[in-house]
Amino acid sequence: MFLSVLSLLLLMALGACSGDEETTETAGTTEEATTEGAAEENTEEPTSDIKFLSLVTGGTQGTYYALGGTFADLITDETGIKTTAEVSQASAANVNALKEGNAEIAFVQTDIAYYAKNGQMMFEGAAVEDLVAIGGLYPETVQLVTTAKSGITSYEDLKGKKVSVGAPGSGTFANAEQLLEIHGLTMDDIEPQNLDFGESTDGLTTGQIDAAFITAGYPTAAVEALGATTDVVIVPVEAAKAEELIAKYPYYAIDTVPSGTYGLESDVPTVSVLAMIAVKADLPEDVAYGITKAIYDNAGSISHAKGAFIKAETALDGIGIDVHPGAQKYFDEQ
Repeated sequence: MFLSVLSLLLLMALGACSGDEETTETAGTTEEATTEGAAEENTEEPTSDIKFLSLVTGGTQGTYYALGGTFADLITDETGIKTTAEVSQASAANVNALKEGNAEIAFVQTDIAYYAKNGQMMFEGAAVEDLVAIGGLYPETVQLVTTAKSGITSYEDLKGKKVSVGAPGSGTFANAEQLLEIHGLTMDDIEPQNLDFGESTDGLTTGQIDAAFITAGYPTAAVEALGATTDVVIVPVEAAKAEELIAKYPYYAIDTVPSGTYGLESDVPTVSVLAMIAVKADLPEDVAYGITKAIYDNAGSISHAKGAFIKAETALDGIGIDVHPGAQKYFDEQ
């Protein structure tokens, strides 16, 4: 009897061990199957690991900054990459920010992009060869701003006057130099002041300066603010001088500040360059494509007046540097 009971207990114990092994094997098989399934589901790796993008714009009173926040939101929504608009010293500083890796996207004037790519002017000996374009945006009008009480009505009237010409090496500074040159003047003929747009209009309001070069899409916030307190005058660039300028510097175009802008009673002839968005060539193609799509697909929803100029069909006109393959892919699809 004892032996029979002992044998029965041994058989039960062996059965239990066998069940445990089967359960373990089954569990292992299930775990392996689950892991393999998960691996199959995640075969598509992201094409880039970028989590943040910095978009450098300009001063808070300029058009770059006004548009920058909108662009940043559009890019964030389109790409899923958190994009922020940063205040900067504008074009030339923005190119350097790209070069040094302090930003991934930049507002730039087309003339400055050309200088940077070819190592000319403020980029002499320091070419940024991997600078490429996303696309052009809108005309950036060169506005020589003064007030009615200054008595300045022509470029010749600038002699001996305090004139804001922007920061040395900036796009505005280059525009000021070239327009002065065409009118037979140099920086030595004026008292140049290196002020940003907001400082310039503040200086005009208080009488600390007499005139200011402001290269930006009109209406420019800083000049609108000036117009709220005083009579704004935009000094004209006559047709013959504009043609002379374009013959020497072909990235300029004839432009007009229309009547009604800043309270002007008539159209004022002037010249402009083009605003564009630039990046570096090593930005992943899918990210560049997303940036381009975000801006040009949604241009119609941009509330700023310059939104009307942002069109895919004209985005590659007058660029002057290579276009990023991701941006080119977008435009080829249109």
